[in-house]
Parts: sequence; C-alpha cells; structure tokens
Amino acid sequence: MMFENLTFGALPSLNALRAFEAMARTGRATAAAEELHVTHSAVSRQVKALEASLGVRLFQGPKHRLTLTPAGQELAPALTRAFDEIAAAVRRLKSEGEDLHLAVNASVSVKWLIPRLGDFAAKHPDIQLHLEELASQATSHRGAQAVVRIVPATRLADPLASAFIPNHIGPVMTPALAERFARDPLAAPRLSSQSHPQGWAIWAAIAGVELAPAPEQPFAHQHFAMDAALAGLGVAILPWPLVAQAVAEGRLVAPLGFRRAESAFALLAAPGGESRALTVFRKWLTAQGRLTPPPPAPSASAP
Repeated sequence: MMFENLTFGALPSLNALRAFEAMARTGRATAAAEELHVTHSAVSRQVKALEASLGVRLFQGPKHRLTLTPAGQELAPALTRAFDEIAAAVRRLKSEGEDLHLAVNASVSVKWLIPRLGDFAAKHPDIQLHLEELASQATSHRGAQAVVRIVPATRLADPLASAFIPNHIGPVMTPALAERFARDPLAAPRLSSQSHPQGWAIWAAIAGVELAPAPEQPFAHQHFAMDAALAGLGVAILPWPLVAQAVAEGRLVAPLGFRRAESAFALLAAPGGESRALTVFRKWLTAQGRLTPPPPAPSASAP
C-alpha cells in the first residue's frame, strides 16, 4: 500500500470524539445533544463506545452529576483545541473574515442584545451577524467565534474575556403587586428560572436576608420569569440590564433596589476566533454597555 508506512493506528470514531468533547465542554449530555443536533441517548452511546475503544473511563460519578476522570481531563482540552482550529479554518474559508458567528444565552439575547442589533447593523452593514443559542451553563459553542453571557467574576481574569456591564440583581414586580405587598415585597409569590435556579439564594446572601421557606414557580429561562413578573404572577430576582427598560417605563418596580453580584455581562472569545468583525463587535458591545443606566440602590430601610 502506498501509505502503509504512514499509518500509526486507527483513530476512534470522529463522531464519538465530537460527542465526548461536547459533553465535556458543556457539562451535560443533554446540552451536547442540543449542540450536535442528535438525541441524548446518541451522545451517551458515542461516549460509551469511545470509552470502550480507548479502554479507559472518561466520566465518573452518578448520571445526574458526572465529572471527568483524569483520563477525560487529559483528553478534553486537546480535542477542544483541535475542533476549534478546524471550525476556525472552515469559518475563515467560508466567510472571508466578514461574517461573525456568536452564541448567546437565550435571556441575554432576547431581553438585551437583539433589541440593540438594529444599531449595530446600521453602523456596520458590511458585517453579517449569525446568532445561535448558547446552552445555559456553557461558556463556549462549537463554531462560534465568541459567546455572550453572564459570567462569574473569577472568569473575568481570562484574557479572552471582555466584561461590558457589571451585574446587579434584585427583586422586581409590577407596581400593582408592589402596592398589594407593600409591607413585605418578599411575601409575594416567588418566581424563579431553571437556567439560574440559585438566583434567590445568591440575592439573599448578598442582601443579608434569611428567606422564609416558600414555593417557587419555575420557568425555563430568566426572560420567561421576567415575562411572568410583567404579567403580575409574582416577584422575580433578575439582572438589572435585562429589566432596566421595563423599570424605566414603569412596567416593573424594584422595591428593594439592586445589589452588585459577583458576575458581569461579558464576551468570551474562542481561541483562534479573533477577526476584524469580532473586534468591531466587541467595541460596539462595550459602548452599548456604557449606555446602561445605573440601577436603583437599596433604600435605607431595605433588607
């Protein structure tokens, strides 16, 4: 055979490697399945097949809380770099440098970014922006040059991270509901989001409040919880940038003000994802962030 001397042994299935890398990066088989447009069971089967092919375990722990084994920790970053380089090379070839591919958390996209994109399109008609939904816990997305999401403060030291709005959170409700629960706004029905289930606990810790046990009506995303608050269904803990306009218009009120959270709205660039278009978008994003008015501070009587 002409290439016999160049064969160093068969590699595992490319689909299996992609399934493992996506699951390791997103942290969940369901998120990996969404990204790869396959079923949850297909991802699980591919990962099991890869483990069998390599003869090592890549994940450990119970199904609902899987973590990478040492072998998985060694393999995952190498695969991520390789797939990122392939995606970047294909993107450069197809886009000629003027298309921009971003992945954005659903709530940030719907309630903050998309309403502002008309300004970006008017100022930069030469850049074609492509948006995809970013899984709630993911910090990268295959094929995206960058992601836009709320990130913890510890991540902001990353040279690829660009914060554009500091995050403040607080309880919001309709004026009518605030009047009804004027004595204790926290006694109103509690709304929460499954994409950020710890929202109430984080706010309580920042505010120094001990919340009384109460049921929470869950919604899939923060923008769903916001819409529920706008409908008068209860009080929700939400980031200031998402609700600033609704508060300014008087559709929502923040009876206890907002408090600074240990997080920020940020753009996370993918390794090798830099381009002229991304540089332009980052500059525009930062300028938009500066236009966000400061949130109302807690009153002296607020908890």
